[in-house]
Amino acid sequence: MADFDTLFAAASAARAKAHAPYSNYAVGAALLADDGNIYAGCNVENAAFPEGWCAETTAIGHLVMGGAKRIVRAVVVASRIDVERVPGGRFCTPCGGCRQRLSEFAASPSTEIWAADPDGASQRFTMAELLPAGFVLEE
Repeated sequence: MADFDTLFAAASAARAKAHAPYSNYAVGAALLADDGNIYAGCNVENAAFPEGWCAETTAIGHLVMGGAKRIVRAVVVASRIDVERVPGGRFCTPCGGCRQRLSEFAASPSTEIWAADPDGASQRFTMAELLPAGFVLEE
């Protein structure tokens, strides 16, 4: 199973490809799926800002297209690209919409979601911690 460092590297590589000319906030996400593969994505903005899509959304799209069903672990790397970074501890968690999207594909409420900055400072959350009362359709 892919560890944090492997997922961090994939998310960082995806972040480097972000198209964020409006927010100047580059985000990369990497998802370890139940098929053992890593699916990554970056945020892509457009002139109809704030339309566009988040890195987590892009990665989930790749996961679905790859035929995987569930997220086992995720790492999201984010920071502004137009300001001097202060090393350590400057990271963000997924937005509300992405929390719901991640929840839809998470293997369980204990699925690990890591938020990290480009320098590797990070914090681990479970899906249940990020979205404690998420909307779930009855199957």
